[in-house]
Amino acid sequence: MSQLPPHDDSDAPDAFEEIVEAETGRDPDLAVIEAGSRTLRTQGAPQQGDEAVRRPQDPEVDKALRVIEQELLGRWPETKLDPSLVRMAALMDVLGEPQRAYPSVHITGTNGKTSTARMIEALFGAFELRTGRYTSPHVQSITERISLDGSPIDPERFIETYKDIQPYVEMTDSVQEHRLSFFETLTGMAYAAFADAPVDVAVVEVGMGGSWDATNVIDASVAVITPIDLDHTDRLGATSGEIAVEKSGIIKQGATVVLAQQPVDAAQVMLKKAVEVDATVAREGMEFGVVSREVAVGGQLVTLRGLGGEYEEVFLPLHGAHQAHNAAVALAAVEAFFGIGAEHARTLDIDTVRKAFASVTSPGRLEVVRRSPTVVLDAAHNPAGARAAAAAVGEAFSFSRLIGVVGASGDKDVKGMLEAFEPVFAEVVVTRNSTPRAMDVDELAAIAVEVFGDDRVQVEPRLDDALEAAVTLAEEEGEFSGGGVLVTGSVITVGEARLLLGRG
Repeated sequence: MSQLPPHDDSDAPDAFEEIVEAETGRDPDLAVIEAGSRTLRTQGAPQQGDEAVRRPQDPEVDKALRVIEQELLGRWPETKLDPSLVRMAALMDVLGEPQRAYPSVHITGTNGKTSTARMIEALFGAFELRTGRYTSPHVQSITERISLDGSPIDPERFIETYKDIQPYVEMTDSVQEHRLSFFETLTGMAYAAFADAPVDVAVVEVGMGGSWDATNVIDASVAVITPIDLDHTDRLGATSGEIAVEKSGIIKQGATVVLAQQPVDAAQVMLKKAVEVDATVAREGMEFGVVSREVAVGGQLVTLRGLGGEYEEVFLPLHGAHQAHNAAVALAAVEAFFGIGAEHARTLDIDTVRKAFASVTSPGRLEVVRRSPTVVLDAAHNPAGARAAAAAVGEAFSFSRLIGVVGASGDKDVKGMLEAFEPVFAEVVVTRNSTPRAMDVDELAAIAVEVFGDDRVQVEPRLDDALEAAVTLAEEEGEFSGGGVLVTGSVITVGEARLLLGRG
């Protein structure tokens, strides 16, 4: 048994016309909405690492960072929401409105936000713009959430930023009914760090929803909506249309909206909002999209239709159709930022675009962290994400036997997620991560038995034991059997597995 930790086509224009034809077959009621909104049509980076962020080597720095982490965790957790921007607006006011010191791209949606943000960041960096990126949650280290020039800020800068804004945070706390939350404080840190750098453009991912999300004190010129599906239904709504109401709140007056493919009810909400604020809309499958894609070693080769024209033979070192669609959305967002499709009838430099996409990484998103047997990490935590991951694993890998390691949070549609994985998992090892949000392992096992049957479910309460058990199961047919392991169910589970498997 291996021990842990490890050692380490069709003609393109015709294909795109098929996309357009399929998209125009949607609910005819959308035509009424679209008639009132403007659509965006063309008229006449440095290489990133895998971001395996480690604890600081200096004991004093590590101690200071731990103190700040505990202070932040002592605030409202990011899972506790208050639908108000009053505290954030007050903090921004006393900080001197740092979020207005740079233009920004704001990203919401249900799945694909972080990968899309990283692609947008890579494109901006390749075109020599200094970037700030704010994403959540983190995979391994809290410092990952705030990035400058494509890399997480170092612990020293994180500590310095916190200390810089701490007096203003306390000042805000003193006059508000509730103290600033964990997420609000981190958001304030990000905006201050970006202004201090300074950055040329900020790429900002919402924490949850949109309208009342702490990030929504920015006035982004480009709003990106990745695919909307059911998640956080207790807070955002029971249907994709209801969820879209909250997420549409990031669309600002006169902005450009880059809209990924959506359920009809969600698209209706977004387009109505665009009409209300006179926003320009670029829709995947209409103004931009994926023309073609084919599996390649280490990722895929795609041809993308942008707002200004086609970009052929772009290598994307990420797996799955969903990542190709994320790439199309990211490209359209950057084109829109540069005015392509509205002010300029041209494409971006193709070599620069290729260089940018080739540099993209997305830790914990179908990331291979071990060989013999292959261990893949994916942070899918809802049914839509699980379906995308299951399809991508089947396409990108030739596993004869795939073992799942699943540790989920208690507030997710765990049954729906397991049902999505059932066709591709030979067996599943259920476990839990170390956080209080983790679903009880016996409760998770009961759901897994309902989906997989008793003979396909193994229970290992400790994640390290679960990984070892999964590796053993994957190797049952022999060293060269082609067995693999997929660790999934939660960003936290994936982050802890990444650490255990030697990538942090």
